[in-house]
Amino acid sequence: MLEKIIAALAIWIMNIISSMGFGGIILLMGIESACIPLPSEVIMPFAGFLVHKGEMTLWGASLAGAVGCVLGSIPAYYLGMYGGRPLVEKYGKWVLISSEDLNWADRAFDKHGEIIIFIGRLLPAVRTFIAFPAGIAKMNMTKFISYTFFGSLIWCYLLALAGFKAGEKWESLKVYFHEFHYLIAGASVIFVIWYVRRHFKK
Repeated sequence: MLEKIIAALAIWIMNIISSMGFGGIILLMGIESACIPLPSEVIMPFAGFLVHKGEMTLWGASLAGAVGCVLGSIPAYYLGMYGGRPLVEKYGKWVLISSEDLNWADRAFDKHGEIIIFIGRLLPAVRTFIAFPAGIAKMNMTKFISYTFFGSLIWCYLLALAGFKAGEKWESLKVYFHEFHYLIAGASVIFVIWYVRRHFKK
């Protein structure tokens, strides 16, 4: 069932990019960065495949992807800024998030927000949601946009380059990208276990 959904989603993504070109990349990567998990591992490699066919340029596709990421991240940032903190303060205790954790996040984004956003944009899954906590922490908007753009540009370029190099076999890349997702998921599970143990000890 899940495979059929992913396959249908991939066909929809390819149709959007084929019909809209760079505008389609901007639209799809914008959705992906607005806390809606569209797979950039399909979007950008397919764009790279179109580069292979001579229908667009590698840097053009990469820039379109980065611009889309910035545009999609802005509403997610403001959602976190204006609605995220009250929501977390009211219901956070049910997922073991305390006011102390929010204060820690504020300090982390204040001191290291640039590197958090930059690295976050290079990690599958994390990159989709990183704008929301940045908004909660009220990270400087200029820095947020700058590091979102440059981190996303690298991510989009690497994925598009992989699709370009793979040529007609670009779909085979999805296997390797999904394995990387499992690695991120494993690291996330370890973090959650540590986080829960820390709160129960308190």
